[in-house]
Amino acid sequence: MADADKAPVLKAPVPKAHRPKARVAKGFRDVEAQEIRALKRMLATIEQVYELYGFDPVETPTIEYTDALGKFLPDQDRPNEGVFSFQDDDEQWLSLRYDLTAPLARYVAENYDRLPKPYRSYRAGWVYRNEKPGPGRFRQFMQFDADTVGTDNPAADAEICMLAADTLEKLGVPRGSYVIRVNNRKVLDGVMEAIGLGGEDNGGRRLTVLRAIDKLDKIGIDGVRELLGKGRMDPSGDFTPGAGLDAAGATAVLDFVNAAAGQTNAETVEGLRRALAENAPIGEGLAELASIAAHVDEAGYSDRVRIDPSVVRGLEYYTGFVVEAELTFDMRNEEGEIVRFGSVGGGGRYDGLVERFRGEKVPATGFSIGVSRLYAALRNLGKIEDDTIAAPVVVLVMDKQRLGDYQAMVRELRDAGIRAEMYLGTSGMKAQMKYADRRGAACAIIQGSDELAAGEVQIKDLIAGAEASRAIENRDEWRDARPAQMTVRRGDLVQAVRDVLKRYRP
Repeated sequence: MADADKAPVLKAPVPKAHRPKARVAKGFRDVEAQEIRALKRMLATIEQVYELYGFDPVETPTIEYTDALGKFLPDQDRPNEGVFSFQDDDEQWLSLRYDLTAPLARYVAENYDRLPKPYRSYRAGWVYRNEKPGPGRFRQFMQFDADTVGTDNPAADAEICMLAADTLEKLGVPRGSYVIRVNNRKVLDGVMEAIGLGGEDNGGRRLTVLRAIDKLDKIGIDGVRELLGKGRMDPSGDFTPGAGLDAAGATAVLDFVNAAAGQTNAETVEGLRRALAENAPIGEGLAELASIAAHVDEAGYSDRVRIDPSVVRGLEYYTGFVVEAELTFDMRNEEGEIVRFGSVGGGGRYDGLVERFRGEKVPATGFSIGVSRLYAALRNLGKIEDDTIAAPVVVLVMDKQRLGDYQAMVRELRDAGIRAEMYLGTSGMKAQMKYADRRGAACAIIQGSDELAAGEVQIKDLIAGAEASRAIENRDEWRDARPAQMTVRRGDLVQAVRDVLKRYRP
C-alpha cells in the first residue's frame, strides 16, 4: 500500500481588505442536507393528500409584476409595504411573491377561458416578505397551497377544512393534538359596522382591527385591547399605532372574539346569532358558517373542525370564510417557557382577487401550509426521521496514475445501488481518511500497489474502527491489531461492501 502524493503548494491568499464578509443576509438562513431530505419527504406526503382530493399541480414564477400582487400584506410599516421590489429595464416594477395565492389569481385570470371551473390546484414554493425578522420568523419561507377557484359553494370551504385535517394526520400529527379553527370575516365586518366602522372611509381602521385580533395568540387580550385603542409599545421599544376605537367599541370587538363556544358547531353559530345584533353582513356570515358546520358534521370531521370567532387572518384579501390549522400541544420557546405551538397553516375565501383582473366576480377559497413551521412542529413531535440516506462509500486515491481503476470501483458500487464516490482532492492518505470520516462514510476502499499486485482491495469499516479506537490506547497495539480492516479479492468488492453496510442499515 503506497500513499498518494502530497498536496501541491497553494497560491497566496487574497488580502483581507479585499475579501467580502461571509454572512447570510438578515432574515434568511441556509438549509443543509438532513433538513432538505426530511422536507422532501414531508412535501411528498402533503402532495399525496392533495392529489387524493383531486387537486392538480401548477407552478407560478417567483417574480410577478408588482401591481398583479396587490398590496395586501399585514406589515404596512415597511418602506415598500412588506414586499421586495425592483424595476426592470422597461421601468416596470417587479416584486418577489409574498405568498402563492396572489400569483394564482393572476394565473387563473390570464388562463380563465381554458381552465375547468371550478379550477382545483396545488403548488409549493418559497415566498418572500420584507418584514422585521425575529426568532423563528424569516423573510424567506416555504408554503404549500391548495385552492378551489370558481365556486362560492360553502362545501368547497368545508372541504378545505377536511383537507387540512387529513394532511396533518397523514404527516403524523395525532388526532387530539390539533384543531382546524373556522370563522367568517363577514361576521366581524358586521360587528365593526355596528360600532360605526362601516363604509369605505373606515377601511384602514377595519384592517387595523383585523390585524390586532390576528395577534391574539402572541400578545394576549390586553395587548390586543391596546392595539384596538391608541396603540401598543412592544418589548423592543417599537410602537404600533392602534385602530383608535373607544372603550365601548374595543369591548364589543373583544366580546365577539371571545364568544363562548357551544358543545357543537351548530350551537356556536346559534349562540353568536343570539349574542349579536344582526345586520346584513352578520346574517350572511352566520349562514355560511352554519352551512360549513353541517358539511363537516356530515363528513365526520366535527371533532376536529371547530368554529372559533377569534380567527380572523391578517391578510386584507379575505372576504368571508377564514381558517387556521392550530397545533394544541405544548413546547418550549426560545426563552425556555412552555407555550402552545400554535398555527401551522391557514387560509380562507378570497372572492375579489381574480375580479381585480377580470372585472367580474370569480369566487375562490384555499389553504396554505407554513412548511418550515410545520416541519419544526413535526420534529418536536418526533415525527421527522433522521437522515435515512447512507453516506457514500469513499474510494481512496493511492496512485494518481490509476484514477481509471478507482473510478471503475466507484462505478461498480453505483451500479449495485450503493452510494459511492472517488476522493477528488489532492491530499495524502491521512487526509483522505479524515475526509471519509467527516463524510460519515461507513467504509473506505483502499488499493495501493501491494493490493493491486495481489488482486485485492482493503476495506476499512470506519464505524467499527472508531469504536475500537476508543478501546485501544497504545499505538503499537493499534498498528498490530488493525481493527475493522479486511482484505478481499477485487472481484468480491461489491459484496464485501454490502456486508459492511448491512451491519448498520439492515
